[in-house]
Amino acid sequence: MFLNVNMKKIHVKGVVKLSLVKYEIFSTVVELGSITRAGETLGLSQSAVSHAITSLESKWNFSILNRGRSGIQLTSNGERVLKYVREILKWNEEMVQEIANINGLEIGTVRIGTFSSVSIHWLPEIMKIFNENHPSIEIKLLEGDYDDIEHWITTGLVDFGFVSLPTSKHLEAIPLKKDKMLCILSSEHPLAEQNEIRFESIKDEPLIKPKKGSDNDLIRILKEHHVTPNIKFELSDDQAMISMVENGMGFSILPEMVLHRLPTNVRTLKLEGDNFRTIGIASSSFKTLAPATKKFIKYLKSWLSEQSPSINTNEIAKKGSLL
Repeated sequence: MFLNVNMKKIHVKGVVKLSLVKYEIFSTVVELGSITRAGETLGLSQSAVSHAITSLESKWNFSILNRGRSGIQLTSNGERVLKYVREILKWNEEMVQEIANINGLEIGTVRIGTFSSVSIHWLPEIMKIFNENHPSIEIKLLEGDYDDIEHWITTGLVDFGFVSLPTSKHLEAIPLKKDKMLCILSSEHPLAEQNEIRFESIKDEPLIKPKKGSDNDLIRILKEHHVTPNIKFELSDDQAMISMVENGMGFSILPEMVLHRLPTNVRTLKLEGDNFRTIGIASSSFKTLAPATKKFIKYLKSWLSEQSPSINTNEIAKKGSLL
């Protein structure tokens, strides 16, 4: 087979014969950023991983990875083909699962993008019960911020992910729960005895905010109330923000799910108006998800409906028709 590009014929015979194993190796090296770590994860020697990458580069006639002291970096050409490699791996996984499903077997891997409060409050119990009922289905978690998770979904690194709605990318989404956004202050703060915090009263106060990628809900709420924040610190760890507040370094606005086991000298106060984040799940396409992933999502929605009356079960059922 030949491909005509810029009047040059490039021989691509054998491209379709390339082993899926090599695709898996390439994807894993990029995901972990290390040939050594990829080998450890896949149970292969470092030389076997390097040989697979070199083989792909030889077949494709261009380099896909830059190897340097700082680690592994995708080349521009490598980035262009990676999305197709992951799509091929995704469809292969779905085919294997569907064949097993037809034969009455239950196998597969579910790859989920998640953020910390979901990882803490929801997933341990969900995964425990799901694993008891479906022991042959493997679950893999990748934790990051909202932006990370949306990127992982669009690049195929995860099958679906927990997100704060609306998403910034063109993804299919199912809302799951409204989570109140609350103000936290040191008990020694002058506003700590208020029943409700007005935005006017905190606009000049030092704000301790989540880092970019985790601050979508906060930025949206401040914008809706025409507040230009006085940002003092931007932190990636929820407990670090709470500790700063505890020591009187400023105030913060965080989701209720984050605010568990607070220090005794940290006050949680309602903000004026109706302020919340909507936790949901998103995917490039729910309809094309593999059987194992659909089973996990079905159980997830069932578990949440039993746990929380604040979940809009009618909305979940409506959006669930995407599956």
